[in-house]
Amino acid sequence: MIKTPYYLIDKIKLQRNMEKIAYVREHSGAKALLALKCFATWSVFDLMQEYMDGTTSSSLYEVKLGKLKFAGETHAYSVAYADDEIAEVLAHSDKIIFNSISQLQRFADASASHTRGLRLNPQVSSSDWLIADPARPFSRLGEWDAQKVEQVIDQISGFMIHNNCENSDFDLFDSMLRQIEERFGDLLKRVQWVSLGGGIHFTGEGYPLDKFCARLKQFAEQYGVQVYLEPGEAAITMSTSLEVSVLDTLYNGKQLAVVDSSIEAHMLDLLIYRQSARMEPCDGPHEYMVCGKSCLAGDIFGEFRFDKPLQIGDRLSFIDAAGYTMVKKNWFNGVKMPSIAVRQLDGEVELVREFGFEDFASALS
Repeated sequence: MIKTPYYLIDKIKLQRNMEKIAYVREHSGAKALLALKCFATWSVFDLMQEYMDGTTSSSLYEVKLGKLKFAGETHAYSVAYADDEIAEVLAHSDKIIFNSISQLQRFADASASHTRGLRLNPQVSSSDWLIADPARPFSRLGEWDAQKVEQVIDQISGFMIHNNCENSDFDLFDSMLRQIEERFGDLLKRVQWVSLGGGIHFTGEGYPLDKFCARLKQFAEQYGVQVYLEPGEAAITMSTSLEVSVLDTLYNGKQLAVVDSSIEAHMLDLLIYRQSARMEPCDGPHEYMVCGKSCLAGDIFGEFRFDKPLQIGDRLSFIDAAGYTMVKKNWFNGVKMPSIAVRQLDGEVELVREFGFEDFASALS
């Protein structure tokens, strides 16, 4: 039995998402790139690259990882590139997407022989969270002035537009895409490719895939472009769990259980967005607040119900734990970092990576 804590990636569940992505690729003509900012655990890239067209990135290191570990195209994007990294970014990418006209012009000579794109900001998004809203007031994410973009259109061959955030509503996606067309339609006709970014939860249960495919195909044909999608969460949703063990129980007005993991260290988005972790539904009579083992008072996974009282040593499983977890895990409090395990397609569970004291020490100085 693998020692907790560990992330368990289930390839069978992952494959279900991949098959939906393949369906969209086939029926819409769109290409799909894995967004490494959400999920970059390359131990399962062997499966994912069979169903996807490549990767997209947010930094030099992600570009290199995509190029070295994932077959297909490698798109480079960053909010800002530094002078001393641009050569390496170009060497490891097929396309480079600049966040601003300023960056495009700064690196015009260096990237002259490269396929170049520019990020557009349509100033509308589906985000409910200001911290994650690319269209927030005074956003630095992309160019919004069509007239300014018009002046550099001859220097690029495509656009990237990322304004969907946890959007499972096709009608909202369609509505925002129409606003993009109204605002940038003349420019869209003058490029060869358009990435519509990530944040579209088209692999979720009940999503109208055929409507989605038809809309993407219509968009591509109307503007004469190759459409790209950049699924992150959509690629890995419901594929992975975080396996933990109960270390202690106590009562302080509520029944509490302390586990050998931490939201701040291992599921940071729960803390950022004030959300609870998820377990398989249970309506048992015993309710516990499940807490992390760090010193942060608010290190709380959530409140859950169980069929029987929790005991020290009991194992718990938090579901849907792949997105923005392994890429954000950290060594806060020196809490043991979860191992990474993979359930292969034949059902066998393989431990692929453990982290120990030397990893902790080597991250410091």
